[in-house]
Amino acid sequence: MTLRTLESLGSLAGRTVIVRCDLNVPLADGEITDDGRVRASLPTINALTSQGARVVVISHLGRPDGASDPRYSLAPVAERLGELLGSPVTFATDTVGDAAKDAVASLADGGIVVLENLRFNPEETSKSDEERAAFAAKLAAFGDAFVSDGFGVVHRKQASVYELAKALPSAAGLLIVAELDVLDRLTGNPERPYTVVLGGSKVSDKLGVIGHLLPRVNTLLIGGGMLFTFLKAQGFEVGSSLLERDQVETVRGYLQKAQELGVELILPTDVVVASKFGGDAEHEVRPVSSIEDTPWGASGLGLDIGPDTAAKFAEIIRESVTVFWNGPMGVFELEPFAAGTKQIALALTETRGLSVVGGGDSAAAVRALGFDDDQFGHISTGGGASLEFLEGKTLPGLEVLGWQS
Repeated sequence: MTLRTLESLGSLAGRTVIVRCDLNVPLADGEITDDGRVRASLPTINALTSQGARVVVISHLGRPDGASDPRYSLAPVAERLGELLGSPVTFATDTVGDAAKDAVASLADGGIVVLENLRFNPEETSKSDEERAAFAAKLAAFGDAFVSDGFGVVHRKQASVYELAKALPSAAGLLIVAELDVLDRLTGNPERPYTVVLGGSKVSDKLGVIGHLLPRVNTLLIGGGMLFTFLKAQGFEVGSSLLERDQVETVRGYLQKAQELGVELILPTDVVVASKFGGDAEHEVRPVSSIEDTPWGASGLGLDIGPDTAAKFAEIIRESVTVFWNGPMGVFELEPFAAGTKQIALALTETRGLSVVGGGDSAAAVRALGFDDDQFGHISTGGGASLEFLEGKTLPGLEVLGWQS
């Protein structure tokens, strides 16, 4: 690992350090429903304040389209951060305006300020290199050094991720170092048997990671909405289930490649078919060969893996030494279709080696289903970033910090 780490910045006592976190948490009526990403930011912030650094925390939240929107304010996040740290956290009501300037100027050694949502400023995500660099320069004026710790955004070439790291002495925070350590174990020389579990809605989102991981894994388990494109590729009818017809031939190619490599690519043998999309939908378990043989015929849709499949997947996971999981097995938000995802999560807590939950919807699922973070080997804070890393892509937010895989 050639990544620049905190030690490369030298003594930070009395210096102002800008920390790019990923505090993009889910909110409901202004309340945080999952503070996992806030908790993940604590080690780096504590490491900096314990040195006497003045910490300026920046982050995005949601997609406010470059304009101020109270629904996406970081105010509740700043409040929660203060609660978790057990120390005062100031909140600035803008990002680079007078409120931010005054708040940063008032910082004492060891103090913390959270600036308002970066994405209230269109320059943050602009396609123009010049506009992003100009916005990064305004942010850089607040600090003496920059620490990148938002792993969930390192695959994005955005002002606070890329240009800001070039504008100041910069280093990776403890979260990014931890994330890369785990991902390196998954791609370098993983302990075996090595199983990857992929779910979620679209197979097109996972094709790159499937192609990159096939030569590296022992077993690949497929669930979620993407499974129906695989079933279609095998000649099964899938009713009104989610289907990417334009990917059927590509999927056939991956099935053939897995066979040639001796990789077990295992598809569900049964699914939960529903009359409609909704928690009150009628539903029944059907073999994958007879998805349309229900009272709803071709209008029925699969919303979860079936119990036989869940039991088989769980057994394989428990017998594995390394497991990476990205994507729910079904519509876990609806109680009748959460069982498959819950059984997979439980199996990951019982594996005898490294279990990694690959961020995004998977992380949300395990918490929503009542699991604690410490029941797993690692819960990633970056679903998209994790997948792109596992695809072998160059991530600009890491490259700018000196990362070479």
